[in-house]
Amino acid sequence: MNQLIKEFKDFAVKGNMIDMAVGIIIGGAFGKIITSLVNDLIMPPIGLLVGGVNFTDLKWEMKDAIVDAAGAVTSPAVTLNYGNFLQVLFDFLIVAFTIFMFVRLINKAKQRLEAPVKSATPEAPAPPTKEEILLTEIRDLLKQSKK
Repeated sequence: MNQLIKEFKDFAVKGNMIDMAVGIIIGGAFGKIITSLVNDLIMPPIGLLVGGVNFTDLKWEMKDAIVDAAGAVTSPAVTLNYGNFLQVLFDFLIVAFTIFMFVRLINKAKQRLEAPVKSATPEAPAPPTKEEILLTEIRDLLKQSKK
């Protein structure tokens, strides 16, 4: 049991758990930024282009609400809220594309940092191996024998 507790402490205190926690916290904050970007900046112009439609209000009423004689709703309408789904889908696509571009940028930066620095003078070719020397001699002998 003590070994199990020790292993858990090692796991929790090492970078794995801390990195994951930081990633989740930043991811949550990033999600709020993207949601605001989509809801406040991207969707209003798109809604305007399609006739002033607010996507979250789009729905298909499968069953009408039941209203009594006094006008009170006794049974709410059954609706399929596809507009909300579209909104969440747009959110996802924008988040996925943003993360893709961010990871792509990081990978390019890594490649530039890890790329070897090329010197101005080219490197001398490596000396030939024994096999290369032997094959060259055989080739030359074959050329002479054909003459």
